[in-house]
Amino acid sequence: MHIHVPLLLYLLASAAPGDAALFSRGSDSLTRAARHVRRHVIKRSTGLLDDIRLAYAGIRLQQEQHVLYQQDKMYCVNNAGKGLAGIAANGTSASSATSSGASAFSSSSFSPAASTSAASTGPASSTTQSSTIASPTSPATAAPSASSSGSSSGSSVPSSPWKVAQSYQGNSFFDGWDFQNSPDDTTHGVAMYIDRDTAQTANLIEINDAGNAVMRVETTGTVSSLRKSIRITTQYSYTGGLVVLDAVHMPTGCGTWPAFWSNGPNWPAGGEIDMVEGVNDYTNNQVTLHTNSGCSMPSSDPNALNITGTLVATTDCAAADTGNAGCGVRGSQSNSYGAAFNDIGGGVYATLWDDDGIKTWFFPRSSIPSDLAAGAPQPDSWGSPMASFPASSCDPFKYFYQHTAIFDTTLCGDWAGGVWSAAGVPGQDQSCATRTGVASCQDFVLNHGSSFTEAYWEVKSVKIYQKSS
Repeated sequence: MHIHVPLLLYLLASAAPGDAALFSRGSDSLTRAARHVRRHVIKRSTGLLDDIRLAYAGIRLQQEQHVLYQQDKMYCVNNAGKGLAGIAANGTSASSATSSGASAFSSSSFSPAASTSAASTGPASSTTQSSTIASPTSPATAAPSASSSGSSSGSSVPSSPWKVAQSYQGNSFFDGWDFQNSPDDTTHGVAMYIDRDTAQTANLIEINDAGNAVMRVETTGTVSSLRKSIRITTQYSYTGGLVVLDAVHMPTGCGTWPAFWSNGPNWPAGGEIDMVEGVNDYTNNQVTLHTNSGCSMPSSDPNALNITGTLVATTDCAAADTGNAGCGVRGSQSNSYGAAFNDIGGGVYATLWDDDGIKTWFFPRSSIPSDLAAGAPQPDSWGSPMASFPASSCDPFKYFYQHTAIFDTTLCGDWAGGVWSAAGVPGQDQSCATRTGVASCQDFVLNHGSSFTEAYWEVKSVKIYQKSS
């Protein structure tokens, strides 16, 4: 981002006294203190920066034409034949909306239970909508089981500094999201994303009898060019925080490429965080970052990173340096994605974005920490994450800001279509070409609609936490 010096001095001067006090703790704390102040400055100036971006939109667009790798539609490609890539982002939805109703969700409400758009200004509505027609159900629709692992014993749960800033669940789940209404021309998928009214009329979205949000892919036997699907983006945006997804089912099967992710404006300048992603019959989740040049992982050794996953290819997270692939970590848990995830009734993904960097954990349904289930998250008690991208080699508030969260399910495209004839990835012992007997992904998607009955999201909730001051 570009800020004039007088404006920067004003923002620094407006930092909280507590931020300035950090500098009195010794020279070895200067780096952390600087990041802490920077974080507060960015968060407090989000609205002002939005106004600046709107006022100078024309100038910025002219400047962006000279950036070599900047395009109107960005997308990711296969990772050097390994069949692993990030998902596309365009960074056009960067609302600074806040939720006035977030506090209405109790701390225990967790247990019972992507669009290309202009910047939004309104908060998520609490208006109830969506039908309650029965949907495909997963093995577990009851409350998640709270594990004592990583939390205190007994019925008492310690208080948490993390408070819900925005919550999506129940009958109002789809309020506060923008529905993309256009083909997937970012990842070249065989998918047509449709608006909310069309999706509801076609029964591709609903709130089912369990109170969960469902987002489906069209199952019409044969379609001429594109198969209908859903992509939604939050109107709420955030810089830093804790994003918690509780899902009981995710799309799976040959030809599918679903993801739950977030990105900032002016991709890849605002960064992209792929929290849940995979293709076809894969069973192990992949977490990936895409950034401007200068962000990397400090090591390729899982032990040095203190993660349970493994590096996919490169430690370089820059889109321009990696052909848009970024830096990815594949989870070691064989039930963290796809059909295996659905068979256990799903689970919870938690992504922490703070001064130390970006981390993602996965908790199967039977192993959700009690503090998280109670809505009082204590990330320090959760043990090693699936993936970690430390701040030591990638400033989390320089390369990432003003994110919006996104669900989508595209079909084929650069990744799922690119590995149609490949095998050897966990869950994909047999290629989709061999398993289906169809030579191309596109032919399969267009002519085998009944094969997409499992290509749906069923989500209990998405909660975005911020630390209380």
